[in-house]
Amino acid sequence: RDFNERCAQCSEVNWGLTDGGRFYCRSCHNVTERTREVVNTDFISNTRVQTISKVLRKQEKTDGGCEWYVCEGFQLVLKKQAEALEALGVCPQMKDEILCNFWRCYLQKSKQAYCNRPAGETVKALSVCDSSTDADSEPERPSLLHMLSVSESEGDLQTDCSFASSTSKVSESTSLCSGSVDGSLYLMKNQKEKLRMTMPMTLSFCYMALLWLREPMTLSDLLRFVVEGHIPYLNVFQHFPEKMKLCGLDLKIFCVESWPVYEEVYNKMLELAAFLDLPRFPDITDSCFLHPDMLCIKYLMEANLPDELHNWTCRVVKKICIGEADFLTLVPGNKSTRKVKYDVLAAAVIVVVLKLLFLLDDHYEWLLSEFAEERNKNNKEGGPYFEFKKWYKVIKCSLDVEQKKLDEERAKYLWRCEKPLFYSAKKKSKVLKRRRMVVNLQNQFGKLSGSVQSSVKPNPSSFQLSWYEENTDGSCFHGHSLKGILQEKCGLLTAMNPDYWLCTVKLCTEKLCGHLAHYREVDFPQSYHFVLRLFSFLLRIQPSHIHDEVCVIEHKLFNKKLCKKPKYKASLRK
Repeated sequence: RDFNERCAQCSEVNWGLTDGGRFYCRSCHNVTERTREVVNTDFISNTRVQTISKVLRKQEKTDGGCEWYVCEGFQLVLKKQAEALEALGVCPQMKDEILCNFWRCYLQKSKQAYCNRPAGETVKALSVCDSSTDADSEPERPSLLHMLSVSESEGDLQTDCSFASSTSKVSESTSLCSGSVDGSLYLMKNQKEKLRMTMPMTLSFCYMALLWLREPMTLSDLLRFVVEGHIPYLNVFQHFPEKMKLCGLDLKIFCVESWPVYEEVYNKMLELAAFLDLPRFPDITDSCFLHPDMLCIKYLMEANLPDELHNWTCRVVKKICIGEADFLTLVPGNKSTRKVKYDVLAAAVIVVVLKLLFLLDDHYEWLLSEFAEERNKNNKEGGPYFEFKKWYKVIKCSLDVEQKKLDEERAKYLWRCEKPLFYSAKKKSKVLKRRRMVVNLQNQFGKLSGSVQSSVKPNPSSFQLSWYEENTDGSCFHGHSLKGILQEKCGLLTAMNPDYWLCTVKLCTEKLCGHLAHYREVDFPQSYHFVLRLFSFLLRIQPSHIHDEVCVIEHKLFNKKLCKKPKYKASLRK
């Protein structure tokens, strides 16, 4: 009653007291740094001492930890990921401008900050501990604006005492252990109407920011850098400050024991963009790295294919109009436009071009290889003709080696971090002792078997397979010619092969299956499966996803023949 100053945020005079003795506004929930001055010590001293001792007991119980919220933890994860992307060469404005604004918008839309807290959610939390609440505490949660300073300083983590104490009582009454203030409540409440933040969604945030800036990094590159350890994701909570104790239910939120999945991260990015009501993203033009013509150059180089194939990929892109800005640019919430996976689209275009020129039916491509081999033996002038058979052997050898190395690394990966995890302070000493024993045994057996893992990370690279024309073994096919399989017709180079087989005659319209076409290896030629397997390795996705995009491109390319000539279907292979 003696505190008559107006609130700096809403200009109202309606103050309440938190358990910590600070004033907060009952109208807008703004918390001030002003504390209550004790005038009559006989009347209030016992209550004040009890409050202080209660806070001290809480600090001793958590081993000196501070109260923190789940959204603060995700904010630290995003901060670490943005710093790692910046170290990889991403534009510095991604962290401070783009990603930061996206995150603030998400907190506001999900009603976690930058808004007045709905009373219904707090009442639900306090209903369990209604009988044990203090007289001075109010069933209102102040705004979280003051906690967002964590992006500037990891040590300055402040939370409101009244809601923290009430939430901790909810946790205690329901026998749920959590290091964060709202960890148990975060997993208990129903959030169907809004997106609940998860670890895969942190990568969705990063990719959304990269796409907004049109950075030369595809989603497959982002996920590969995560697996290689260049971007914090697995065991990222070990970078949390010491004050932020992680235990119990927090592990279900921040502990990841699986590799990020392309489809999950991509779909969550689309949901996020629509949830945040973002406008149309910057246009993807032919000068952007994400344009199919640009990405096809990258994947042709990485797949060790002739440079002349790029002319054919550009012709296919232009023919079916998938290089237009309106097709490539993301418009959040627009269900009429097809969402583009830029890396998958470029790989599918290359596969279609290879089918146009080499047919990939386990017969025609080998006949062309025999012709090219004879020509290269008899004629040494000019560039060599491209031999599909020789290319197949070279790529298969390298692909098998790299795939085996990747499988072994994933099999040997230890789903643990250097920072030990424990569910309670009582078990801390046991967990630390057990961890030391495990590490010592692993080091000893590793020395005996000679399989000690190297702690040095490989340097990040945009290319997984590299080929150099200076090699004398003839393993680079970039400069090889396609003259042996092309013929000039009406002033244009066309394929000598007049035939083509479709992967499927009709696309699947069932939304539940998740695929536009069904793919089984036994139903298709081995050459076609090998090409899909190559790009599946480069993009780290399932071959069926590339197969889907190939089917879509084929139906756009042969749409007139499929619609106007039904009898043509009889000659197409399903």
